[in-house]
Amino acid sequence: MKQKNGLTYADSGVDIDAGNRLVDMIKPLVKATRRPGADAEIGGFGGLFDLKGAGFKDPVLVAATDGVGTKIKIAIDTDLHDTIGIDLVAMSVNDLVVQGAEPLFFLDYFACGVLAPDVAAKVVAGVAKGCKDAGCALIGGETAEMPGLYKAGDYDLAGFAVGAAERGTLLPTDVKAGDALIGIASSGVHSNGFSLVRKVVEVAGLKWSDPAPFEKSRSLGEAVLTPTRIYVKQLLAAIRETGGIKALAHITGGGFTDNIPRVLPDGLGVSVDLDDVKPLPVFKWLAQAGGIAPLEMLRTFNCGVGMIVVVDPAKRDDVLKVLRREGETAYALGEVVATTSEERVAYRGTLDLTL
Repeated sequence: MKQKNGLTYADSGVDIDAGNRLVDMIKPLVKATRRPGADAEIGGFGGLFDLKGAGFKDPVLVAATDGVGTKIKIAIDTDLHDTIGIDLVAMSVNDLVVQGAEPLFFLDYFACGVLAPDVAAKVVAGVAKGCKDAGCALIGGETAEMPGLYKAGDYDLAGFAVGAAERGTLLPTDVKAGDALIGIASSGVHSNGFSLVRKVVEVAGLKWSDPAPFEKSRSLGEAVLTPTRIYVKQLLAAIRETGGIKALAHITGGGFTDNIPRVLPDGLGVSVDLDDVKPLPVFKWLAQAGGIAPLEMLRTFNCGVGMIVVVDPAKRDDVLKVLRREGETAYALGEVVATTSEERVAYRGTLDLTL
């Protein structure tokens, strides 16, 4: 039968050969994330994980999914793709550990208009690094080339993580008035609030290639792309060694105001001492350049605190000791209080946003 046009999939903008090249490029990166329970081989139709091989006896599975938001736009605009994959992993695995779960495996989804294997490989290299930092295996993923939906050069990411905890060990547990709060330092803006970050940069009339006003040694793009800190191994060590951690709150979109109440029982709130918060220079610059009020900062950004830990006050010093030994900057930040107010996060003191 004579074909009328002789079109191919490549003629429509989808390059299967580029996808195959990408798989070959990332196979060694993926394999480097092997851990007990997973060999981290890719190429099949699904990834496998052996819970028994990972040492679990009566596990409860915990799952999380997330993306990186408009931080990706900055990576694309600056052509800096090496760390955005770390952000992708961090956003999901940090959500697992706050429930007391150990991240076991991760899958990524990379969608684009035109597949550039070199760019995608850099992104996946970041994913693999994030997985190694979190101790989880990268056991699969998907690359979708969709011309007409995404412009050439654009891409988007989604990540999916599964972890486990032995039955009866999940967090939060037994949170009471009088429990102490510990703040753990963030590495920067992490992966929330970037629509506002981009707006501030626009209002300030800056380019991503300009020196960062708050860190002259790096460009503005490099500075704000600092990847989200992964807290998994440090927090698991503190949970297991001290027995004093009752709850954890990952400070993402919604900041302090909306995230801390998610781990509190009814009738309880927290009193946060803003005098103890140590905002990083990037937050001070954002507040000043954008004229952003302190309460808006606290509801949008982590303001220098990426994780809140609720602890038995008798074990607060033990928890601090383990976290600091594991390389974290951690400090007392307030306490859990009884409340009947709808505003469950009360602030005292002043947030120092002076650059």
